[in-house]
This record gives sequence, C-alpha cells and structure tokens, in this order.
Amino acid sequence: MALGKLATLLDMIKFEHTIFALPFAYIGLILGAGGLPLFSTFCWITLAMVGARSFAMALNRLQDSGIDKKNPRTSGRALPAGLVSLSETLLFIAASLAVFFTAVFFLPDLCRRLWPVVLAPMACYSLTKRFTWACHAVLGLCLGLAPMGAWVAATNTLPTAGIWMLSIGVMFWTAGFDILYSCQDYEFDAREGLYSVPVRFGIPLALKLARILHGLTVTFFGLMGFCFSLGPVYYAGLAVIACFLWYENSIIQPGDLSRMNAAFFTANGCVSILAFAAVLAAVLFPG
Repeated sequence: MALGKLATLLDMIKFEHTIFALPFAYIGLILGAGGLPLFSTFCWITLAMVGARSFAMALNRLQDSGIDKKNPRTSGRALPAGLVSLSETLLFIAASLAVFFTAVFFLPDLCRRLWPVVLAPMACYSLTKRFTWACHAVLGLCLGLAPMGAWVAATNTLPTAGIWMLSIGVMFWTAGFDILYSCQDYEFDAREGLYSVPVRFGIPLALKLARILHGLTVTFFGLMGFCFSLGPVYYAGLAVIACFLWYENSIIQPGDLSRMNAAFFTANGCVSILAFAAVLAAVLFPG
C-alpha cells in the first residue's frame, strides 16, 4: 500500500522528467572538477537535485490543484482526482526538503549559504502564471540554477562566466519548451484569466518566440564551449543538439499540437543527455 502510494506521488510529479535538469547539473560538476568529480560530491548533488525538484513539483501540484481540477487535460492528476490526499502531499514535500537539506549539509560551505537562491524560485514558479506571462522565464531560472549549484558544489566558489553562459542557455531552452507546452492550455488559460506567452501574444507568435529562444540556447551553449575551450568534439555534439531543437519546433504547428509529447519529452530528453555526453567527452578526451 505504501509503495503504491509512493508510486502515485512519483507519477504525480513526473519523476522521470528529472532527466531534463540533472544532466546539466552533472555538466557543472564535470567542468568544476576539470574531469570526473569526487564520488561523494556526485552522490550529494544528485540527492540535492532530486530533493529540490521533487519539492518544487509537489508544491506546484498542490498550488495548482484547484486549477488542475477545472482543466480537462489535468483533471486526472493525482491530487484533483483524489488519488493522494493533502496530508500525503505535504508529507512528501517535507520528505523532499529533508533529502535536499541533508545533501546540502554534506556539500561545501558556500552551498549551505546559498540554498535559498535555489529553493525560492522553485517555491513560487507555479504562482507566477497568475500575474505574468513571463512565468516561463521563472521556470527557466529554476533549471538554469542546476549547473550553477553543481559548480559551487564542486569548487566552493561562485560560477565563472562559462557557467553563466551555460545557465543562460538552459534558461532559454527551458522557457522555449515551456512556451510550446503551454500552447495546449491556450483556451483554458484564457478563459480562467491565467497568464502565458500564448495567451498574451497568440499561438503563432508564441511558437516563433520558442524558436528564437532555442536559437539563443545553441548560441549560449556555444559560448560556454568557447569559455571552457571544449574543442571540436563538443561542437559536434552541439550541432546534433541544434538538430533536435529544430525537430522539436518543426513538429509543432499552430493548428496541430498532436505531437507535443514527442516535442516535449523525447526531444528535450535527448538535448540534455547529448549536452552531458558532449561535455564529458570533450573534457575526458581533449584535442
């Protein structure tokens, strides 16, 4: 029974989507360590990432449960459908925070000082769509902090220019795919008075903005490679990433959102894994 409830909670927060942010945290670790990081640091940053994301997603589901119940696309989610209770969700949030703070305790001193910078935007992201169409940028900030936090964990120093380039690229990438995803709820959001780029500017212009943001993603990933002198192996990987981003945007059209799952999960999962593999190969096999 308990395991079944945990499985429902993990499905509620889409635990598998951790793959979007975790590889970029590992990139920050690898670049900070100049190669493979200490195994202990790898473990603690993994736990910190899992705890932080689980906290953020569970809180997001809790804050949005009333909205989700009204939306036909989301009414089957665990909270509005009654598959988990309020108390169970709060317990899961508390457990996620316990995992996060335990991991942070074992990370360098600077991590213990900066943890509010990580949790604050995660705690308020889902609320922003109630008052600004820039909510997608807040989600981008949440994921963009992953490589920064990992760099701090590996070096106990503030991020360098190269890590800033990576984080800005991640922010643009995330904001772009979140804009695409929000197109599904255009009619519902407009009717309920919620804010998003599609509601503010219309779906056709929103899709164009997503393409621009993903073009900037490739640009800033390229600048990161330049800052760290990653070499041709990395740029070959970046070229493949650019192809996946082109594919993601090409299969979503104003009158046809039917391939959103392929664009959102498959393509973006490939982007994050490819970015990690390209950086790892460039650092371990320079030249």
